[in-house]
Amino acid sequence: MPQPRIAVVTGAAGGLGRAFVHRLLGDGLTVVGVDIDGAALLAMTADSAGFVAEAVDLTDPEAIADLFDRLTIRFGGVDVLVNNAGTCFMSDFPDIPAEELTRQMEINFHSAFHCCQQAVKAMTGRPGVRKIVNISSNGAYNFDVFDPPHYRASKAALDTLTKDLARRYARERIAVNSIAPAMTETPLFNVLSDDVLAKAISAMPHGHAMQPAEIADWVGFLISPAGDVSSGNVIILNQGRDVR
Repeated sequence: MPQPRIAVVTGAAGGLGRAFVHRLLGDGLTVVGVDIDGAALLAMTADSAGFVAEAVDLTDPEAIADLFDRLTIRFGGVDVLVNNAGTCFMSDFPDIPAEELTRQMEINFHSAFHCCQQAVKAMTGRPGVRKIVNISSNGAYNFDVFDPPHYRASKAALDTLTKDLARRYARERIAVNSIAPAMTETPLFNVLSDDVLAKAISAMPHGHAMQPAEIADWVGFLISPAGDVSSGNVIILNQGRDVR
């Protein structure tokens, strides 16, 4: 009987992360949930067979390397990485403190970069098409919405990494894609004022924000065999809001 594939989901205790974990567990994968919130991860472990909790500070490259070393020893490697960890700091240009810019890039881009470095090594020798899915944002492309520039830059950098790695590892059968959602109902809504949130939701063609489970369905598709032939793509999910 084949062994289950091993998936690493970062930011697993957040709104999108929980939806991704739920979807991949339902698809039969063993899911390693990575988050800085250890207590939230432990609660998820109690509710989910096949879920492995790893409390890790993803802004620490050495901690990331140690995580993947331990997963390789325990499972023989990994098959899937979903780079979901991220946040949005709301200072606006030109008054963005230097430390906030650094922190934004560390959480949204550097963490994913270092996870990709380690995941590619841990994927060596694993069967089939291995998958990396980077969770980007529609804010990297739509300049009519409220996103501050350091957030946009962090997500645009992530999409450039997606394309580079897709080309670099195509013959090694590692498929790398980005998903760039527009307004999705997650705890990040809490950083917005009521007026900004209402305006953003009213711009959505369906009249409401998207749900984490809808984004998780796209993650599940890319990780399934149906997604084997997709690599190097930035898939924009926005209900058709920004078609030009």
